[in-house]
Amino acid sequence: MVRRSKTMFEAIEYIVAGIDGDYAHLKRVDLPEEPLKLVARALLPDSIVEGSRLCYEMMQYSLIS
Repeated sequence: MVRRSKTMFEAIEYIVAGIDGDYAHLKRVDLPEEPLKLVARALLPDSIVEGSRLCYEMMQYSLIS
């Protein structure tokens, strides 16, 4: 088993659950029971739609194809 220090960044996968104007509601894939995360669309790739899969890593969101 690999132990990770708290200083290492881990990628988090999200699904765009909804888009509300300038904001998107993101749902974590690995922890679906957590509340949705509200993120400004300016921080997300331009081409997102509801159902898009995103990866959050190193303080950036990118589309997963």
